[in-house]
Amino acid sequence: MPHQQNSAEVRFSPTSPRLGHTRQRHRLGLPLIAIVGLACLAAPRVVLHDLNIIEEGTFVNALFVFLPPLIWIVTVLIARVPKPLITLLAVGLCYGVFLALGHQLLWNHSVGDNPPQLGGNLSGLDPSAQSLIFRSFAVGSSLLIGVVVGAISGTIASGLKTLFRRPRRGGQD
Repeated sequence: MPHQQNSAEVRFSPTSPRLGHTRQRHRLGLPLIAIVGLACLAAPRVVLHDLNIIEEGTFVNALFVFLPPLIWIVTVLIARVPKPLITLLAVGLCYGVFLALGHQLLWNHSVGDNPPQLGGNLSGLDPSAQSLIFRSFAVGSSLLIGVVVGAISGTIASGLKTLFRRPRRGGQD
């Protein structure tokens, strides 16, 4: 009895770089593994920065800052993602989670023997409570940074997608 292909299955064609005639659509434009993988490209910077291996203002740091979002943009354009902004917001959120985790795991190395302290009326607050406050804000700011990087990248990718999709006038260059 011949095998009937389920409509949810995806056929791969070895002769074509794209999927076969049926192309699986993902809610976020790319498979979750691809979204997480793209976010992982930006994660090494937090580790290298928090361990003081790279410093801000250097060429190497600039590569770690700008190259991952550039790869994100190129990837969604090549994959012809229907809504690049949504896809890269998801990538950015994943990146924000990795950023938050990295900062939390490397917190003691980053702050060393000189943890941040609250001032004014809150200066007498228990050091553990102060640490919890600072760590909570670090998580929030990491998530926000990830989403903003995703939003900026997604906006750029959406603009480029629109630009590349426009038909040429007159039919000739």
